[in-house]
Amino acid sequence: MRPAASSIVAAEHVSFAYGDVPVLDGVSFRLTAGEFVALAGPNGSGKSTLVRVLLGLLQPRSGSVRLFGSPPGVLADRSRIGYVPQRPAIAGLLPATVADVVAAGRLGHRTWWKRPTAGDRAAVDDALDAVGLSDLRRRRFAELSGGQQQRAFIAKALAVKPELLVLDEPTAGVDADSQRRFRDAVIAARDLGGTVLLVSHELGAVADDLDRILLVRHGVIAFDGAPAELASQGVSLGVHATDLPVWLEGLG
Repeated sequence: MRPAASSIVAAEHVSFAYGDVPVLDGVSFRLTAGEFVALAGPNGSGKSTLVRVLLGLLQPRSGSVRLFGSPPGVLADRSRIGYVPQRPAIAGLLPATVADVVAAGRLGHRTWWKRPTAGDRAAVDDALDAVGLSDLRRRRFAELSGGQQQRAFIAKALAVKPELLVLDEPTAGVDADSQRRFRDAVIAARDLGGTVLLVSHELGAVADDLDRILLVRHGVIAFDGAPAELASQGVSLGVHATDLPVWLEGLG
């Protein structure tokens, strides 16, 4: 059962620019506990910039952001957030196993020099199982396919057992099987009461599971509503997911 709805993320009139180039213009929205929300839009629309502002990695030019009721910069417990950035990287020669990479997600729960607890090991096992990588836990990370590596990064975020899971283009370029396993992992996180913010314009794998879609165009929210509202306009996310940047231009 999901907890009663409460504000997890709140953006109020957020604007941002790189130098003299505006990227976000007065963006406002809220995410509540247990929601699964997609943030979509054409390339260059400001999606990834907005995520970095929400997480406190960039400072807005104006407006405000709250995570769990506090400014991102003063959030004491960062382990409440699981974040998979766009195209995460790890040194190719690093002799880390898949389990090592996933276990790194638990470091926020303990000081780095202390041995993993039974709870840490169980969280890693659960995360590996959620993304279907349990049988590859001892494989070197560098030996995995691109889709498998992405699933390992998602498992690393899941191992935190986050209250807010943020995924930036996690299925870009991965195979259909990886997308299906990704969907199962995200739904598992949501069903545990977590809030999920998925940044993508490839929504086919999760189209039937989303609670809301936020569409960003030219730095503003062009649409904020249920997928069914888009369906009423003749949009099928499952069939036309990769065409989203095209039909978005005529929306709003």
